[in-house]
Amino acid sequence: MSNSATTDAPKRPHDTMREVQIECGYLESNPASVLYRSGKTIVLCTASVESNVPPWMVGRGKGWVTAEYNMLPGSTSPRKRRERGGKIDGRTTEIQRLIGRSLRAVVNLEALGERSITVDCDVLQADGGTRTASITGGFIALSLAIADLAANPEPDPEAKPVVVADVLPRSVAAVSVGVIDDAVVLDLDYVLDSAADVDMNVIMTGDGRFIEIQGTGEEATFDDEQLAQMLRLAKKGIGELTELQKKAIG
Repeated sequence: MSNSATTDAPKRPHDTMREVQIECGYLESNPASVLYRSGKTIVLCTASVESNVPPWMVGRGKGWVTAEYNMLPGSTSPRKRRERGGKIDGRTTEIQRLIGRSLRAVVNLEALGERSITVDCDVLQADGGTRTASITGGFIALSLAIADLAANPEPDPEAKPVVVADVLPRSVAAVSVGVIDDAVVLDLDYVLDSAADVDMNVIMTGDGRFIEIQGTGEEATFDDEQLAQMLRLAKKGIGELTELQKKAIG
């Protein structure tokens, strides 16, 4: 989470999401670009396609989807130092691996053919939930890239045709939940996250299947009922995000 000290005002009910705003085609240079806002957290997500795969996948008839994540220096206060010379801190590595495997979970790599798609998630402003915003916005960018591939086939006659529904049979979104003073809270901004006794990130498909759950007690524990409440709230939030994704993608 960021070092920002901002939060939404007035306070939200515990079972409601922050306001989400989605702007597709944000960059003229990349039609598969999305400016994704969740409250005061802002992430720019782009997806880029290459007509090849990593060396270890050549000849397997499958594509590959990966992700890179970065927080710009001005996204937090105090300033976050740039990661240079290939040196990536452990948190960044963990988050971009999470984004990559979350997106791959909903992609049919065989239907993609031998192509690679890189989803870049750059945090412009951080107020909690940057990894969940990156996954949710990253899926929109990925969808736009695949739709563009389908609409504009490559000139190579041997390239595998792309059918969007085959490559992306389902969607993915993510949200945070937590426990604060024994109350279960949905979609934590920085102030809520810093006060949480339990912090959990939930990644799910649009049809209600879990991809990953990351839950931790901060010098605290949680019981079966609190876990069930957090998962119920997360499922509610992801259902709302899925509808917003559909509208954005069209």
